[in-house]
Amino acid sequence: MESNNLPIHIAIIMDGNGRWAQARGLPRIYGHQEGKQNVKRIVKHAANLGIKYLSLFAFSTENWKRPKEEVDGLMEILRVGLQEERPEFIREGIRVVFFGDRTRLPREVLKEMELTESLTSSNSRLHLAFAINYSGRDDILRATKKISQKVVEGKVKVDDIDNELISQELDTRDFPDPDLIIRTSGELRISNFYLWQSAYSEFYFTPVLWPDFDEKELESAIEAYQSRKRRFGGI
Repeated sequence: MESNNLPIHIAIIMDGNGRWAQARGLPRIYGHQEGKQNVKRIVKHAANLGIKYLSLFAFSTENWKRPKEEVDGLMEILRVGLQEERPEFIREGIRVVFFGDRTRLPREVLKEMELTESLTSSNSRLHLAFAINYSGRDDILRATKKISQKVVEGKVKVDDIDNELISQELDTRDFPDPDLIIRTSGELRISNFYLWQSAYSEFYFTPVLWPDFDEKELESAIEAYQSRKRRFGGI
């Protein structure tokens, strides 16, 4: 792996927690708990490698369709995980932000999210984003509504609407577009993640389930990225 050709922003669709647990005869929630432990490993390794931006797709707008017991368990894992890991984020210089529609999230989870964002806001070693109650279509829809409101208020003219303006109204406005998007578990789709932002991203699909996606697997994905030539529509 070349240290001088690292992706600036890596985004990961963390998939396969439930299947990991079921393959071991365990309830799906055990897979999510193991997935949380893997988040710690991958975040630490990404920071040590010198990755500047890391996005993790943790909970989509469609995930509310899952059984209530599983959704409640996921929210509790998030709440407790932020409490436990916040001191480490601060010590390691990791800035944490959250993308997605927060209006449906439990108050206790929101409290931990907002506190984590506040206490890590001045960190810059690694910018870490958790996409929670997020989808690409919803991100674009909410951005469109904000721009439309500005047009109605006379703050923006229709002719002023361009790619840059739309990007600035998305949740990811402070992050560069992802250079590399990784999806674990063998699924070959983007599942409504970063639809606008992924226009020129490199994709890496692996059959490895998220709890088993270790440091070596991350390096393999980066090596695959480094072997490609990015043309951005050119020759």
